[in-house]
Amino acid sequence: MDPKSLEAKAQAVADRATCRTVDSAIVAYAGINGTAPKSVADIAGYVKGDISAYTIVHGQAAGPGC
Repeated sequence: MDPKSLEAKAQAVADRATCRTVDSAIVAYAGINGTAPKSVADIAGYVKGDISAYTIVHGQAAGPGC
C-alpha cells in the first residue's frame, strides 16, 4: 500500500466532487436570480467550503477536477 498514491487518488475524487458542487451552485444562483453569476464570489453563499481555486468560464466551473 502506497499512502502517497492513495492520497493523490482521494484528492482527485474530492476535486471532481467540488467541481460538481460549484456547477450546482451556479445553477442555483441562476435559478434564484434570473442571471448567471459573474464570479465565484457571487455563489460563495451557495457552497460550504473553500471554492477560491475555481472560476466561472462560460457559465461553468473551471478549476481543479473540472
